[in-house]
This record gives sequence, C-alpha cells and structure tokens, in this order.
Amino acid sequence: MSIQEYQEKIREKRKQTIFRDFIMEIGSWATFTFQKNNGLISKFPKTERIKKIITTKEFQETRDELLKKGKDYDFSKNFFENYKTLFLETDIFQLIDYGGNQNADYSDMALNSKNVYMCVAVINNCENILYGISVKDNCTNVINGLAIGANSENIYQSTSILNSYKIFYSKFLNNCREIYFSSNLNGCNECIFCDSLENASYHIKNKSYSKEEYLEEKKKILKEKEKFLDWFLNLPKGGKNINSHDVVGSAVINSENVKNGYFSYNSKNGKNLILVGGIDGNENMFDVIFGGARTANNLYGIMGANGENIYNSMNITGCSQIYYSYFLNKCSHCLGCIGLQNKSYCILNKQYSKEEWEILAEKIFSQMENDNLLGKFFPGYINPFYFNDTLAFLLGNFSKEEVTKAGFMWRDEKIKVDIPENIETIEIRNLSSFQGFDSNGNWKISPLILEKIIKDEKGNYYRITKHEYDFLMKYSLPLPEIHWMDRIKINFGF
Repeated sequence: MSIQEYQEKIREKRKQTIFRDFIMEIGSWATFTFQKNNGLISKFPKTERIKKIITTKEFQETRDELLKKGKDYDFSKNFFENYKTLFLETDIFQLIDYGGNQNADYSDMALNSKNVYMCVAVINNCENILYGISVKDNCTNVINGLAIGANSENIYQSTSILNSYKIFYSKFLNNCREIYFSSNLNGCNECIFCDSLENASYHIKNKSYSKEEYLEEKKKILKEKEKFLDWFLNLPKGGKNINSHDVVGSAVINSENVKNGYFSYNSKNGKNLILVGGIDGNENMFDVIFGGARTANNLYGIMGANGENIYNSMNITGCSQIYYSYFLNKCSHCLGCIGLQNKSYCILNKQYSKEEWEILAEKIFSQMENDNLLGKFFPGYINPFYFNDTLAFLLGNFSKEEVTKAGFMWRDEKIKVDIPENIETIEIRNLSSFQGFDSNGNWKISPLILEKIIKDEKGNYYRITKHEYDFLMKYSLPLPEIHWMDRIKINFGF
C-alpha cells in the first residue's frame, strides 16, 4: 500500500473523532503553565518523561546535530515505543520559539513578534502582548486576551476579537471600536453592555443614545471600577458565528462548512477546531488546536501547525508531508521526528534517501495499521505535561482517575513560587491603597505598586509590569484582582 493510501486512512480516522476524545488527545499537549525545570522557566514540568531541558537558544544552536542522535526503527516494538525512546534521548527545549522574535524569552510558541511576555501562540508581527493566548496577525497592545487577531489594537481582558480597536472586558467582536462589557457585536462603535448588535453606535444595553447622552452615561459607568471584572464574568459564554455558512460551534468568523469550531476564523471544511485560523485562510482541517495564522491546508490531528499535509503532530511550521512529529521547521517527508529544521526524508531523526524513506515509511505504517495505531494520536504515557495544567482539563470534564488510567500525569501539588524576601506582598483587600480617584476625579494608580507583589484570594502571587501599569493608567482601568493565569482561564468557555 502506498504512502498516499495510508495518508488517506489517517484522514478518515481523524474525521471520525468524537469531540471529547479530541480534547483529551490533542488538548493535553497545549499547556499554559510556566514552571522551573533545570533552573529554567519552561513549559515542561520536571518528570521522568523528559531526560533534560536546555535553553531555547542552545536548542536552536544545536538543532543541526539532532541527526547524529537519530534512531534506527525497531520493528520488535510498536511505533509509539520507538518514538518514546527517541523522545527520552533528546534534549528538549525549555519553550518553543518559532523564530523572528524580539524580547519574547518568557513566552511559548511565538513567531515574528516583539515584546511578548507570559503568552502562548503569539504569531505574525504582533507587539506588546502580555498574558495572551492565540494572538495573531499584526496585533498591538493586548493584555489578558484570548483569540485576538487581524490587526486588533489596545485590547484588555477580552475574548475572540478581530479587526477591532480599544476593546475592554468584551467577547466575540468583529470590526468594532471603543467597546466595553459587550458581546457578539459586528461593525459597532461606542457600545457598553450590549449584545448581538450589528453596525450600531452609541448604544448602552442595546438602547440607542445621542452622542452627548452616551458620553455622559459612559463617564458614570466607567467610575464603577470595582464592578469591571464581575461585568465581564457575566457576559455570555458562547459566541455567535459571524459571516459564516454551514457552521456549528461558537465564535466562528468568516468560515464555511465547519463542525465543532470554537474561537476560529477564515476556515473552510473542518471539524473539531479550536483557536484556528489566519488572514491567509485555511482549508481541510480536522482535530486541530492552534492551527493556521499562515496558510494551512490538510491538517489532521494537530496541536500547533501551518503548512500542507501534516498528520498527528505538534508545533510544525512551514512544513509539508509530516507524520507523528514534534517541533519541526521547514521540513518535508518526516515521520516520528523531533526538533528538526530544514530536513527531508527523515524517520526518528535519521535521514534516508527518498527511495529508502518511502519503503521504510510504508513498512512502519503497515505495522501501525496491524497494531491498530494508524491514525491515533500520541498515547497518554508519552505526554510530558500534567493533564490538569492543559487546555484539555480546562475544556473537558475529566477526572483524575480517568486520565491517569489513560496514561496521563496529574499534578497534585501546587506549583511552588519563589517570593523574594525583600519585596513587600500586598493582599487584594489592600489594593485600594494604591489606586483611586484624585481630587480632580481622575483615576490614578500609584507607581509604588511596581515594587510590590500582589497575593490574590486563592493565594496566588503576581506582579504588575511597567507596560501593564502604563496601559492601565492610559485607559483608566483598575489593577487586576486575580493571577494572570486565571485572567486567561476566565476567557475560555463555549
């Protein structure tokens, strides 16, 4: 049987995946937790599933040497056992850097972006992004954002925003300006507490006001800083689908023929899609999380990819004909590989001639089919993340018993945070000492907060960065009352 025939079998297998299995298999490779490992800030926890963590820079500098550690395929073991051996013998990157970034050392999966801090998947010419997930395509000044794209700018604590400007505590907006505490708007300007409007301006609670009346009411509403977070939390969980045809899901924009699509845009023909899309458009994607941004077609079983014909893989950029691989860049015809760049015709990080590769790949696919593994995603016992630190846990109702039985890890202990002894810790209830209205009625935040550590009601610690402080001051916003990770989590929900 040819490679193309096995490829088609993988496609058909992925097309049949039920949504919950998709979440467990692929969402468990999407972690949002940063922790210390080998003295480094890393996405990977310190466990026996990874031998050694090295710096992103060191990994990039030694990438061409990975072929020296390539493995011969052992047919006495199944495919995943072969892959596990390679994974354990490969020094793994602390975080994924797709390249072309400036000042993005503490973020994962960033590409061609600048000033990115504690984010996941910031792609394509974005700048000044803090605490965000899936921010794409020329976005600027985004804080606490999820699924922000298409030239959006000045966005705070918001979800699923496209081509919009000055958006605060809002969800599911397309082509909007100056919006607060609103959801499901398309082509709107100056709206507060609104839902399901199109081409509307100067509305509060879906009621039209004159410009003068609106601005007067807006001034009153924005004085109630202590209510901002609650107003956001009370917004609808699900988003309407905009400019789309034959679509089932939530917050799907400019798309066609998509089933179970969430926070996705510019996609055609797909099923089980989360945080997928880009300005160039994407087609034929099944079981995909973090796909697109640049042209992506024929993706099946993917956690993070752009390119053509990629199957059951994670973090693949600018590649084609990739199978069961992790973090490849500008590669083609690779099976069971890790970390390669500018390579072709490789299996388990060992390079072959085109003819040798095709013969061996067909034998491996035949074995996988006989073992009933062809088309299945990586099993839980290979996954290097704690399941309850991943997107899968956030989106699905999974118990510890269920996931550990499936081979995944579960973190019972709280992640330890090192608190410097010489820095004062401020309880949430005391934040009012650092913010408030001055005698002229102007909102002020004391710069002294930059020297403090804040402890929220859950006992989590965080700090305010200078860029964050400047943004809050510029737009008269209150200090955040919850840890940055929880600010990201509350953006999710279907």
